[in-house]
Amino acid sequence: MNPLIIVKKSNIIFDETAAAVKSAKPFALCVKYVKEEKHVRNMVAFDLGASNGRAILGQFDGKRIEMRELHRFENNYIEMNGVYYWDTPYLYSQLKQGLLAFRQGGFGELDSFGIDTWGVDYGLLDKNGHLAGVPRSYRLGVQEDIDAVTAVIPRETLYARSGIDTGLTFNTLYQLCRRKREGDGALEIADTLLLTPDLLGYFLTGAVGTEYTIATTTQLYNPTARDWDWETIDQMGLPRRIFTKIEPSGAIRGRLRPELCRELGLNPAAFVAVGSHDTASSVAAIPGRGSFAFCSSGTFSLVGVEMERPVLSPQAMADGFSNEGTVQGGFRPLRNIIGLWLIQECRRDWMKEGKNLSWDGIVQEARRTPALRSIIDTDSPEFYAGGGMEQKIRDYCARTGQPVPETVGETARCIYESLALKYRHAIEGLERMKGERIDSMNIVGGGIQNKLLCQMAADAAGRPVITGPIEGAAMGNLLTQAMALGDLAGVDELREVVRNSVEVETYTPNRTPEWERAYEKLLGFIK
Repeated sequence: MNPLIIVKKSNIIFDETAAAVKSAKPFALCVKYVKEEKHVRNMVAFDLGASNGRAILGQFDGKRIEMRELHRFENNYIEMNGVYYWDTPYLYSQLKQGLLAFRQGGFGELDSFGIDTWGVDYGLLDKNGHLAGVPRSYRLGVQEDIDAVTAVIPRETLYARSGIDTGLTFNTLYQLCRRKREGDGALEIADTLLLTPDLLGYFLTGAVGTEYTIATTTQLYNPTARDWDWETIDQMGLPRRIFTKIEPSGAIRGRLRPELCRELGLNPAAFVAVGSHDTASSVAAIPGRGSFAFCSSGTFSLVGVEMERPVLSPQAMADGFSNEGTVQGGFRPLRNIIGLWLIQECRRDWMKEGKNLSWDGIVQEARRTPALRSIIDTDSPEFYAGGGMEQKIRDYCARTGQPVPETVGETARCIYESLALKYRHAIEGLERMKGERIDSMNIVGGGIQNKLLCQMAADAAGRPVITGPIEGAAMGNLLTQAMALGDLAGVDELREVVRNSVEVETYTPNRTPEWERAYEKLLGFIK
């Protein structure tokens, strides 16, 4: 059966043979695609998170973009001998499956594709361009990794150089320095370091490079010099040779390799180095106006604002803000908050216990549970590592003299309410940084499917919460490709397309004394 395309707001219906044209009233209809006079771009976004990945087709007519999922796959880190790895060959094979799904869909030629992923992780290539070992997962990081680096370079110096929160154990700097201390053979023979989206792009195209937004996540980028932080690299004894040239978001880096074109039956589509950090792509697709904060809600929640220059002050460091890049070449001062990772890990435990719970089922359990019984600081160090998450939450509550969550609903509600309060804490820090009030928060990403959490965020922060688009990273990825292809002049036009293409939902705040008391409790834990 031939795949179908959804055509919206059209006054014409084409039948499958395109032999007859019939007039109709505007409505959505599934029909076979017939190219109109106006050129429609075919672009594919690969959007990979720490738990799953998607290949999404974007068809852009110059005003609106239509998106459809072509392929979806699981993504999980793998523990081997005490080390956490990503199954990179599997991920590469899934990208090929996504491209094959495009070809099998009969959509015509593919104009371009782009890849966005989580930050900080990387692969090493040897002098022959082959993987020097299996790429590691950021979940391996421990406090000892930070201590070893800050014994050489003070935290204040590191922050002034990179603008990245020095307390995050998973930063690329700490990962590499650990391998250096251990005398890791892969690092010793490595000729090239490629961050995850650049690595996967290399496998598809053979072209190497480092995209700007993903480089800014590493704690090895100097936002003042606009280059790698060579001073830190030299001080920590890391090999200069492995770092590739940093390219702006939207650069066309290469094309699909000829061997893959033959294997998959595709034309040599352009590879666009989009906002390769998924948060950068998500923020690009936010349709907000005025003084707003963004929140990219997924495994991690990243809450921040857009600015032209980084904020490198001692106060920004004390507040735990990182300066990551935007697709337009600016910065996103943001706070990195452990997000839905907590509930993902709890669900993993529940599934092992035989509790077959859907995400909606977990939310319904939380709705039936009394509010604001127990609060945790979601960024307490014990929550970074996987495994036994439900028990870790219980131990935290017991240690802080609060009711211990016993049921699925109590645990889930504790997580959701604590996360909403952490959003408020981040917004208030951003207001101090900007010197002005933030009027609303725009949430994008998979977390917006949890309407209970979105309402809690509005209630906790005392500000309207606007949600959408749900596939923000994929939409930002696709529309950055459109910019690279010359169809859009910049982010302002990109966001206008977003407003033309999606509907958003607004949650009105209902702040109560109970929320205020819970927030005071959280502040005590953070201090």
